[in-house]
Amino acid sequence: MAKNIELLLLRSVENLGIVGDVVKVKPGYARNFLLPHGIAEAPTDEKIESLKEARAKAQAEVEALRAAREELLGRMSEVRVTLVRSCNDQGLLYGSVTQRDLADALQEAGYDVGTRSVRMSQPIRRVGEHHIPIQFEKDLRTEITVVIESDQPLEERDEMEIDEEGNLVEPKKKDARKKDDAPKEEGAAETEAATEATA
Repeated sequence: MAKNIELLLLRSVENLGIVGDVVKVKPGYARNFLLPHGIAEAPTDEKIESLKEARAKAQAEVEALRAAREELLGRMSEVRVTLVRSCNDQGLLYGSVTQRDLADALQEAGYDVGTRSVRMSQPIRRVGEHHIPIQFEKDLRTEITVVIESDQPLEERDEMEIDEEGNLVEPKKKDARKKDDAPKEEGAAETEAATEATA
């Protein structure tokens, strides 16, 4: 297995480092992406020195961005986002609510959150209340409440129950036996009437 190699970043790379950082990367990543795109090169004392000013500026930008994100997460601790969608009478959406939908809704509400920061394991496919994590960095995380409402009242909604796994619980059939017995009683009465008429 090839050892990681050291490279000097000429530009900031998300989740890797900022301009002027000396980082260790896998040879394939260096050969196929960083080097051919001019993002990194072999470190030299002269080049590191020449990037000091750019690195200081990038460091200040990173710190400002982190402070802004911390402030944003503080404002989002009690956020509830409500979206209205079409669904069937069981509350299943025609389509789904995605990361993009939530990011757009948050942007409209004044919260500068990108799609990648909305951490959904899967799209939302059912009406109801959902808790969705918002994460910028490993230690910058909060959770928002997303409420999906039907665009029209669901028919017989009171009779429907959803179990913990999100499946529809079939309502119990009321007086099923009595309904079955009713036609038999009518049929029996008609037979008796016919018998009396013949006699």
